[in-house]
Amino acid sequence: MIKVTLIAVVFFSAFSCFAQQAEPVEKKQEYIRVTEDESQARLQTSITTLEKDGKRVDLVGAIHIADAAYYETLNERFPAYDRVLFEMVGGEKIGQSQEEKDKESEQPAEKGNLSGLRDIYTMVATFLQLKGQSETIDYKAKNFVHADLTMKEFQDKQKERNESLLGLALKAGVNPETQKNVKQPDATKLMQAMLSGNGNMMKLELIHTLGDGDDQIGMFAGETVILTDRNAKCIEVLDQEIAKGHDNLAVFYGAAHFSSMEKSLTDKGWKRTKEEWLTAWDIPKAVKKLPAEKPPVKKAT
Repeated sequence: MIKVTLIAVVFFSAFSCFAQQAEPVEKKQEYIRVTEDESQARLQTSITTLEKDGKRVDLVGAIHIADAAYYETLNERFPAYDRVLFEMVGGEKIGQSQEEKDKESEQPAEKGNLSGLRDIYTMVATFLQLKGQSETIDYKAKNFVHADLTMKEFQDKQKERNESLLGLALKAGVNPETQKNVKQPDATKLMQAMLSGNGNMMKLELIHTLGDGDDQIGMFAGETVILTDRNAKCIEVLDQEIAKGHDNLAVFYGAAHFSSMEKSLTDKGWKRTKEEWLTAWDIPKAVKKLPAEKPPVKKAT
């Protein structure tokens, strides 16, 4: 259970083509979901549009490894926004000049950085034949704005809350509420997929657990740095960009952040007006072969 929950933390702290959906108002809002039929299974993230006083904010759900088409669609869409606010602890360094980078390289390295997570993403993406978000999205685009904690802020706040990613995963692993109604992957099939190098088999086993990732994280996180403090920083930057006169913005964050983030915005008078879905994983299912028909038996004459 702990391993499965840790997967959810890794993919959603921070998980193509468009398919527009009209959602009933009374239905529980989703920001990540799984749709499937006999031939395909799809992991999808939402683009939720909120509007207020002629201004528009799109909450664009992110997943850290996905099909190349998913990232290509996002790269084509992002230039249309005045500003794209993105998540990445320590991401304020993106876009620095070479002089600034050289100056920072002379300073002592920060302890506890998240480079290990990026290595995990790369390894998993390679096996699953997917692309990595940080390598595929153009974060150096002129309209991209860092809207997350700096590495120092993240570390300081974790100390204040006595929090760690491993601690959150352990807490969730012993909490039955985080596993309630979540389809667990078959350990035997996961091992078969790993030994055979079958990425699609592994994705089919993981997809439902990842599809419930926002619910799992939301249940155990509570007041945490990984969600609460990072969301607060994002809303702060959003308010600053709106105050500068920008009225068409996107928030490119992990889907698990959006439940509380949308509530913060609706409390300020923003109204949800539209919802779209992006397919992040499009997984073909193995075609079941029908038994061959036996030739009719000829009767003796």
